[in-house]
Amino acid sequence: MSLLRGILRRGFSSAGWWIGDGVGRPRVLSGSRVGRTVDASNTGSYRVGALAFGAAAVAAASVGVSGGLRTGLAWVSSEAAQPSPIQITLYAYEPCPFCNKVRAFLDFHRVQYRWVEVNPLSKKELSFSEYKKVPVAVINGEQVNNSADIILRVDGMLHEKNTTFSSEEEEKWFRWVDTWLVKLTPPNIYRTASESLQTFDYLTEVSNFSPWQKQSVRLVGATSMYFIGKRMKKKYGIEDERQALYSAVDNWIDALGQKDFLGGDTPNKADLAVFGVLRSLRNFDTYADMMANTHVAGWYRRMEIAVGPSARTEIFD
Repeated sequence: MSLLRGILRRGFSSAGWWIGDGVGRPRVLSGSRVGRTVDASNTGSYRVGALAFGAAAVAAASVGVSGGLRTGLAWVSSEAAQPSPIQITLYAYEPCPFCNKVRAFLDFHRVQYRWVEVNPLSKKELSFSEYKKVPVAVINGEQVNNSADIILRVDGMLHEKNTTFSSEEEEKWFRWVDTWLVKLTPPNIYRTASESLQTFDYLTEVSNFSPWQKQSVRLVGATSMYFIGKRMKKKYGIEDERQALYSAVDNWIDALGQKDFLGGDTPNKADLAVFGVLRSLRNFDTYADMMANTHVAGWYRRMEIAVGPSARTEIFD
C-alpha cells in the first residue's frame, strides 16, 4: 500500500504526471551526454516514473476494422517509401500514445529508427537525460524531447523547409491531439479494474523486466492507474468517458469532409498524430467500442495502408 500511495502522490504533482499541461518554449538542459536538449515543456510526453501509464498495445495486426476503402490509395505509402539518412534512437514505452504519434510519423516517412524500451521503474535507459518523460529522441547526436518537437524536427530535416504546417487547419488538429484527444484515453482505458489490468498485458513481451517486476508492475500499476483515470475524468469534467471519446473521434471525421485524409490525397501531420494515438488503443476494449460506435473505421483503415509497416531497424529491450 505504501508503494501505491507513493505512485498516486507523485501522479498528481502540480506539473502534471500522466500528461503535461501547457506548451512552453524550448529550453536547453545542461549536463546531457548526447548534446543540446530541446524540450517543449510538458505537452506531448509521458513522465517516466513508477508506471506513468497503462499499456496501449504491442505491435500486432489491427482487428475488427471495417469500412469501404476508397480508390487511388496504392501510391500513398509508396510515396513515403524512401529510407532517410537521418539517424534516430527513440527512447519510449511501447504503450505510450505520444510515442505512437512519433512512430506513425516515422513509419509513414520510412525514416528508420532504433527503439529503446524504457523501464518505467528504473529509468536506467534515460540515465543520460535530466528530462524523464517519453518519448525522447536522439537525432543525429542531438537530444530532442516531446513528441511534437520530435515530429517537427524530423519533418524539417526531411523537407528542408521553414514552414511548420501547410495550413492553419493542419496545425489546429495537430495541437488538438495533445490538448484533448490524448486526455480522453486514461478515463477510457482505465475505466474498470479489468480494463486497467488489460492495459498492462504488454509486459509479457518486455524482456528487460524480471518476472517479479512484471507482476508487481502489473498489479500495482493497474490499481494506481484505475484511480488516476477516475481523477482525470473529474479534472476534465468528463461525464461519460466513452461518449466523450466517440464525440471527439467523430468530430475529427467530420473535419475530413469528403477527403480521404485531412491532408487531402495523402495524410498530413494531423492525420498521423490522430492515427498514432488511436492505434495505441488497438488491443483494448476501448478500441473495439470506438470502432463499433463511430465512423472512424474507413479513415483508420486508409491510414493503416498509408503508414505501412514499421520502420524500426532494431529494438533494444
